[in-house]
Amino acid sequence: MKIQIEYGMCDGHGECVIAAPEVFDLNDDGDEVILLDETPAEELRNKVNAAIKLCPVAAIRIEG
Repeated sequence: MKIQIEYGMCDGHGECVIAAPEVFDLNDDGDEVILLDETPAEELRNKVNAAIKLCPVAAIRIEG
C-alpha cells in the first residue's frame, strides 16, 4: 500500500496521528501532517484505514 496526503486540504487536526502514530506525525507548528512512512507494512493497514476514516477533511488516501 502507498499513502498519499492532500497537503492543501490538511488542517492538522491530528486524528491520523492518534490512529496510526507509526505512519503519521504533525509538524512543529501542529498544523500539517508529516508522513513518516509512505509505504507502511501491510500489518498497519487497519490503523491507516482508521486514520482515513477519522480525517475530518478526507485528506488521506491509499493506493494499492
